[in-house]
Amino acid sequence: MIKKCGAGAIIASLFMIAGWGREDAIEKNALRIPDELRAYVRTIAWDELGGIRAESSLERLGDNAFHIRLVFDLEDSVPQDDWQVRVRPEFNPGFHWSPHLTPKDGHIIDQHVFRSPALIVSAEDKLLILIPDLGIMSKGTAVRWYMDLDAPRNVLTLGMSDDEVERGLFFARKPGAVHPAGKREFGFYLFVADDEDSIRNPWRKALAFLWERWGRPLFESGKPLPPDLEPYVKHTYDWAFENWGESVWQEFDLDGKRVGAPVFIVNVTQSPNYPGEVSEREFRSVWNQAWFSSLRSASGLFRFARRTANRELMAKALLTKELALAAPRREGFFDTVIATEMETVEIGGKPHSRSRGWKTAFWGNSDRNPVNRPAGQPRNRDIRLAPYHVLDMSWTALWMVRWHNELEKDERLLDYARVYAESLVAIQDESGYFPAWIDKNTLNPLGILDRSPETSLSATFLFEMGRTTGEERYREAALRAVEAVVRDILPVGRWEDFETYWSSSSYGSGDLVGRRISRNNMFKQCNFSIFWTAEALYNAYKATGERQFLDWGRRALDELLMTQASWQPPYMYVPVLGGFGVMNADGEWLDARQSLFAEIVLLYGVELGEKEYIQRGLAAMRASFVMMYCPENPEVKVLWEKKHPFFGPEDYGFTMENYGHGGETSPEGEGMGVFTIYDWGNGAAAEAWNRLRDHFGSDFLTKADGRDGRAKSNVLFLLTVPAE
Repeated sequence: MIKKCGAGAIIASLFMIAGWGREDAIEKNALRIPDELRAYVRTIAWDELGGIRAESSLERLGDNAFHIRLVFDLEDSVPQDDWQVRVRPEFNPGFHWSPHLTPKDGHIIDQHVFRSPALIVSAEDKLLILIPDLGIMSKGTAVRWYMDLDAPRNVLTLGMSDDEVERGLFFARKPGAVHPAGKREFGFYLFVADDEDSIRNPWRKALAFLWERWGRPLFESGKPLPPDLEPYVKHTYDWAFENWGESVWQEFDLDGKRVGAPVFIVNVTQSPNYPGEVSEREFRSVWNQAWFSSLRSASGLFRFARRTANRELMAKALLTKELALAAPRREGFFDTVIATEMETVEIGGKPHSRSRGWKTAFWGNSDRNPVNRPAGQPRNRDIRLAPYHVLDMSWTALWMVRWHNELEKDERLLDYARVYAESLVAIQDESGYFPAWIDKNTLNPLGILDRSPETSLSATFLFEMGRTTGEERYREAALRAVEAVVRDILPVGRWEDFETYWSSSSYGSGDLVGRRISRNNMFKQCNFSIFWTAEALYNAYKATGERQFLDWGRRALDELLMTQASWQPPYMYVPVLGGFGVMNADGEWLDARQSLFAEIVLLYGVELGEKEYIQRGLAAMRASFVMMYCPENPEVKVLWEKKHPFFGPEDYGFTMENYGHGGETSPEGEGMGVFTIYDWGNGAAAEAWNRLRDHFGSDFLTKADGRDGRAKSNVLFLLTVPAE
């Protein structure tokens, strides 16, 4: 029986067939595969729910798109631990992608990480994409949805089950799911393609569909925040330099020179309203690292102070620049963290961590590395043991050059960066890569991630140096680096960087570096290195005019955007549209990196004339302030006050770096945090807003939303040529 369904779309009844299914059972319910799908899909089959068969339908949305819907009419509630629908490709994929890893058979991809959810497989001439029906999910689901990708068995699974969070942030099924009586609906979309462009960039169709169906309507309705972010910037600086200034702002003498910067991290015990004693979360320090870049934040403060003629804030920005320039060097390489000695004091019978003051200051480097955190061992916090991290040095030197080119012609910044650039070029290997870490004593590569996509960030720095100095050899070294990443890493998705293994998610740091997880045929991946690569490829395109770099860059950008929220799940209790996650083995939403990512998304949007990218970039910028405690965020303010009842107006500006990090959220405030990292939170978001205002103009940011797809003609491409 065939029914008409609007504009010629067809809903076909599904016939029961036998012979396919789980390895230990015969399928009772399966779809009769339409002719258009037979080259791509062998079977689509599903379980009964409490012995009840589903009413099922297939709707053709276009030549290569289909919507499958299953409805169960349950007279009584049904306890059933697991329910699945399984899609088996007709071809043997060589490429697999999913948003989260499931290394073991019991693991699933819980809906908690459905940011832009899809399962994607492809061969040389075929692409298959599965996307859960977020329209159904938006109404709320009685039992949690999940996905799974089993590469060896060649099956894509969607299902419903209760689950629990495992160490390393994986999700495992657990018993206890109960499906209430009534209509229970489930659905998903399938997209297929055989053209070269779709297979070369397997994420584009999924992203376009997700944004057009769910992201764009939300964005154009004003989500996640209103366009004008200036009030949030003001809250940031009032919080950091006035209300919480005693805890946040650090100013001291270093080798006879006055320096200063906001501290690395503060927690709720340092609130002026906290009723107890202060206990610092980590050692008191200031960083110039890929995440926590005090120089980057200070450049934003400089822009704001210049715009508002605020001499006090300008002075603080300049003191932070002086601290960056004070970092000790060895043959061009330099330390990126300065810290104080700490002590434990007992108050009321309880230990409290306190700094011994900047008179005890010492230099070192980020402890997020395989030396300070060997596989299977607790992290050693002594930054003096840390090796030089090439990424952190290139990042800091890049911001020195940007400061010189865009803010003030302080030749010390360019000289410092030039000396480092000479040392950097000298350690580039014959394949084009820069090592991740070098030993502080021998200056030899550490031997871990010597050939990784961290190289892309050094390429961006060298492109900037080449444009600024006119030195062709910097440009040539940058191009060799970009070509290496495009050749070896980008096609296979080997996005391994320091954060992939030596941060909060250390799974695989001992035995997976450089290896795929066999069950998913994927590497453990972090989107930070995807961002560096998309940015480096944009710079390569601008430096050469060669379209291939822009095309590869767009592919990298789209893989990055698969970690961006394209909808608003009902189980996320803060606005999340436009915010980013981190990796395929972690749980964050609204991670602070979104403020860093926003500009490159906008630049691609303007270059390509793509309104989707422009909207996504603007959404990322706006999402960067969602987690701020302030009156402008009423939903979030309520959650903060549930978590920390003592919060008040003096705490406006407090901003957690992400939401739902632990894989769980609740309307009671679960998923909210206890600390603020100025350089990876409110200060970083304020920097991005101030930079985008200078580069694009306030009208573009506050009035343009990309609806008409037109780019502003006055966008300043400051990545292309140095400012005069």
